[in-house]
Amino acid sequence: MKQFISNIILFIGVLFILSSCRDDLLNQPSRNELPASAFWKTTNDAEYALNGAIGDIRYLFNRDYYLDGTGEYLYVRGNTLSSNRADLQGGVAFRGFYDLRPIGYGAQFDNMYRYCYGGINRANYVIEGVERMVEAEENPTIKANLESIIGEAKLLRSLVYLKLISMWGDVPYIDQRIYANAEVEHIARTPIAEIVPELIADLTYAYEKLPAKATTGGRLAKPAALALRGKVQLYWASWNRFGWPELDTFKPSSEEVDKAYRAAVTDFENVIDNFGLTLYRNGEPGECDELGNAEKLPNYYYLFTPLANGDPEFVLTFNFGGPGSGQSEELMRDFAGRSIEYSQVWVCPRFEIANRYQSIVTGDFCDPLIPISPSVPGARTMKNSAVNPQSYADRDYRMKASVLWDYEKCIGLSALKETGWVPYIYKTWGQPVTIDGVNYTSYETDGTNTGYVFRKFVRNYGGAARSEGDFNWPVIRLADVYLMYAEASNAVGGPQSKAIEMVNRVRHRGNLPPLAGDKTANADAFFSAIEQERIIELFGEGQRGFDLRRWRAIERVWAPMEDPEGVRLYDTWGNQTSQYFQNQSNVAYEQCYIFRIPPSERDRNPNLTQNKPFR
Repeated sequence: MKQFISNIILFIGVLFILSSCRDDLLNQPSRNELPASAFWKTTNDAEYALNGAIGDIRYLFNRDYYLDGTGEYLYVRGNTLSSNRADLQGGVAFRGFYDLRPIGYGAQFDNMYRYCYGGINRANYVIEGVERMVEAEENPTIKANLESIIGEAKLLRSLVYLKLISMWGDVPYIDQRIYANAEVEHIARTPIAEIVPELIADLTYAYEKLPAKATTGGRLAKPAALALRGKVQLYWASWNRFGWPELDTFKPSSEEVDKAYRAAVTDFENVIDNFGLTLYRNGEPGECDELGNAEKLPNYYYLFTPLANGDPEFVLTFNFGGPGSGQSEELMRDFAGRSIEYSQVWVCPRFEIANRYQSIVTGDFCDPLIPISPSVPGARTMKNSAVNPQSYADRDYRMKASVLWDYEKCIGLSALKETGWVPYIYKTWGQPVTIDGVNYTSYETDGTNTGYVFRKFVRNYGGAARSEGDFNWPVIRLADVYLMYAEASNAVGGPQSKAIEMVNRVRHRGNLPPLAGDKTANADAFFSAIEQERIIELFGEGQRGFDLRRWRAIERVWAPMEDPEGVRLYDTWGNQTSQYFQNQSNVAYEQCYIFRIPPSERDRNPNLTQNKPFR
């Protein structure tokens, strides 16, 4: 009993350490913590510390879907600060993302910068504490377990640093625990050419020390280390290949391009071939109900529900609890509308995404949808009309699994119970409607101005409120690994048979036929096919903005500099919803490719230089 009470006291002390003040850059633990002589004694102590770091760092990634608002296919109209403990719920890191647009966002990420360093300091705390334990440990089994914990902490640190350098370029590299800002208030930014090798070294250590398969839920294994190391190499290759002129300390190297792409290929191939990983439900498309019905949804839909938690497709994820856990995710609150536990539709698909879903018959793009008001005679039956439900027939199953268009149904939820089917009809909110002789109340959602809402990430069963989800947020999925492998191998040697097979596996889950010959005729054609799959497969998962920046593709996707028209976006009724990049100078584009170093951090540290477009 005395030992039990002692352990409880230690655990409470660690929780105190891991939930301490977040008021400065380093999110530092309190100096009033338990001394090393009272902690860092057993493997359980190390596990407690690591779990605390995981619990902190996951909130730097669980709302990455907001970041898709910097691309062209997802509309963001707000952010969530879900509770009085916003620091624990994860809202603070994403604060300032209200109406996150494809332009002018480079100054909105100050909070993310600060909280990333908080996560890094938590990881450093674990690494240093467990390293001392390893030095004193003589039992080889216990020592190996402790080294695995260090490996996991180094993996987490690398994950946060990849986000930092992807957004800000050169940043201070800190690989030791910091107790006070005075210790780093004069530290300069570290060039990314020096940071990338550090990340690769950390991930190599993680790969060597982690088990082949995680021993418990929420923990990481060798495939996660390899996949992240491959992603670091892929990004490094991209920056060297396409350049990063806004980061004026960076000098691209053609030698580094080939080296990094080849290293990425090796890592991704290792993940694919050597760990027995498979796509969810073996990548089969599953059943897809007829238009308007949703009793039989494709497997891709269930991939983003708690049914898929723990599936081998999730290479790197962060676990979340459910009702009453205090550690729930809020995907439904952000993706669904009022008819589903009074959710708020903070994010929704733009009209333009619909034309990216290809035909399951031809395997290629369908005729473009025509946005038109339903008040126009015949609009609901006109061929290719965006408000004609038949226009969406025979498309990639992932559309049915991801998006609701007019007269598609979903399960309504209220007070933790199912309320029956609710049909979605744009701008007909909560109204009585009759469909095929059956009376319904239409989906009440006042949060979309595009014509669509999400089905992806929205539960279709009762039992949990809008902010009580337990879906494990995916950071790297196996499908993403397939597509990154295809991209890297294509950059090295053009279309390869194995890479084409990987892309076709991803397409198969949408019930699409394999790529036609013209899609793999050369490296450029195959790259376009890979980009297409990344758009559809990873929609709403926070990847598009990073892809556009590392490929230097913003001008290609949007408009050239000082274009008098820019790009106009519409809803399904033909109303213009937005206009971006109209008459924009080069500085506007530069501020999309790199973000500003937060002024508050520069005020505290005079050695932090500012990125070029924000000077």
